[in-house]
Amino acid sequence: MSIRLFDSKEQALRDFSPLTPGRVGMYVCGPTVQSSPHVGHLRSALVYDQLRRWLTHEGYQVTLVRNVTDIDDKVLDNAKAGGVEEWWALAYRMEAEFTAAYDLLGIQRPTYEPRATASIPEMIAIIERLIERGHAYPAADNSGDVYFDTASWASYGELTNQKPAEMEAAADADPRGKKAPQDFALWKGHKTGDPESASWKSPWGVGRPGWHIECSAMSTKYLGTSFDIHGGGLDLRFPHHENELAQSAAAGDGFAQYWLHNGLVSVGGQKMSKSLGNSVFAADLLDKAKPVVLRYLLGSAQYRSTLELHDGAIAEAKASFERIEGFLDRVIRDAGELASADVPAAFRSAMNDDLNIPAALAVVFELVRSGNSALDSGDVATAASQAAEVVAMLDVLGVNPLDAAWATDSSQGDAALDLLMAELLEARAAARANKDFATADLLRERLAAAGITIEDTPNGAHWSFNGR
Repeated sequence: MSIRLFDSKEQALRDFSPLTPGRVGMYVCGPTVQSSPHVGHLRSALVYDQLRRWLTHEGYQVTLVRNVTDIDDKVLDNAKAGGVEEWWALAYRMEAEFTAAYDLLGIQRPTYEPRATASIPEMIAIIERLIERGHAYPAADNSGDVYFDTASWASYGELTNQKPAEMEAAADADPRGKKAPQDFALWKGHKTGDPESASWKSPWGVGRPGWHIECSAMSTKYLGTSFDIHGGGLDLRFPHHENELAQSAAAGDGFAQYWLHNGLVSVGGQKMSKSLGNSVFAADLLDKAKPVVLRYLLGSAQYRSTLELHDGAIAEAKASFERIEGFLDRVIRDAGELASADVPAAFRSAMNDDLNIPAALAVVFELVRSGNSALDSGDVATAASQAAEVVAMLDVLGVNPLDAAWATDSSQGDAALDLLMAELLEARAAARANKDFATADLLRERLAAAGITIEDTPNGAHWSFNGR
């Protein structure tokens, strides 16, 4: 079965066929580094990390470009409102926060992570081509602004299936210099009050780029004028991606062959947004559970669906992940080191079906269930074989608890706990052998009070604590 992806432009599942066999070029809209990262940012980056990992597993050489929008109205406004640092200092500080959050969740670094400010010449070159082709114009008010002429491009609206007359007016620049309300800014002339450091020379005077032209320039600079996949959050579909597609195609570029959009995050049944005051920031979430559990939670839904963060979501994710960890611990204690294995056919089928993570996780938990049953019946060999497949699947998803990437400084404490528990279980086994059931039960009760569960099996007693 070939990989199938839902193309937002076509509004249909399509067989994935890259422009160059064996190679994939993927551009993902990264953050505008105006403020600290929230859960929506983490979810989006994680989705494309999962896709990249799967494509790599299937033998593709993936070039992933995820940009950093470090010059934008919001960056300038927030720096000005703070009044204590330059806009570029705010951008750099926020970029560091994003990188730290991505790293904690095991989101692999992109192949290239360009900042918008490093591609100003490429943006100017695209704007010049658009003017030459009759698809852009400098404002007649001598402001230095340059706009995309939406009326000149018959395909405008094709990504979101809208007619220009029905679209909201572009609110990214003063409308007085526009021919039509929907025309959007490609270049913004320097205005009174703008920092001098936020201006670059151009044929239309000093100024700075509009938001949309930044991604058109960065994607084609690093991936070529035609590339395979363009991804981002559903909230970017309009106007950002619609405008990217229009200006790039009008400039003569083939641009993205597949458009992917991940769903948003809701909190208590409401879309997460700053206007509603219900944003969950990365720092808040990362304090509530182990990073691998949070990665499991944020990556457990089908990428196009809304991810619901309710009061019990983290507890449910912990419980689910503890089932996986507990099974692997049992197998390793009985069978030792696991052999290597490939992912099961059912898992591959789920991942090839538009990255169907819930169906893929169902395969994981079915093997966990049957593997535990095999252990209960004393069939260690079967359980070890199934555990090896579980590990292979978890590796693809980036949530293998045995991976050294998830090791913490508590390893020495873990070793000490393992030794202590071995001694306690040995004492309990001796008491049971001597039919001193009162002592055996007392040990179990005291351990339970400390959060440690004892499970008696034909192969001896096993313990678990906080998912171990």
